[in-house]
Amino acid sequence: MNQPEPVTPPPATLIAVLALAGITVSLQQTFVIPLLPHLPALLHTTPGNASWAVTATLIAGAVSIPIAGRLADMWGKQHVLLCCLSTLVTGSAVTALSTSLGWFVAGRALQGTAAGVVSLGISLLCDHLPPHRLAAATSVMSTSLGVGASLGIPLSALLAQYTDWRVLF
Repeated sequence: MNQPEPVTPPPATLIAVLALAGITVSLQQTFVIPLLPHLPALLHTTPGNASWAVTATLIAGAVSIPIAGRLADMWGKQHVLLCCLSTLVTGSAVTALSTSLGWFVAGRALQGTAAGVVSLGISLLCDHLPPHRLAAATSVMSTSLGVGASLGIPLSALLAQYTDWRVLF
């Protein structure tokens, strides 16, 4: 049976959607930073144990990036990108609904598995854009990490101060 070819959006739309995905992943990585001093009280744990909220995300990201790349070669970049974003959403839900450190760290680890989104996005840009648009598009995609990180900390501090901490996730 013939499968239909995937539809490729216009270049500007592709760049914007992938950059937004990169910003979203980066935001989720930094949203926990202003909460770190409050996590021991919120999750009834020690400060040392609460630091796993950051560590688990970094370890999961470091492990998942090469795995996501290999899976993308085997199953397709778009499918793996959607899987990464799905685990980010699932991890966000687990983190937001957690009442204990174990669930919180598990949710953060799931969020960390989405770290491959930027590299997958750049790879997709290479596949779908003409060479004359590739340098600028790659720059936009790479910049999405910095934009998300620079917006994440002040935005999360503002949200944490005026809303429930669960809103961050």
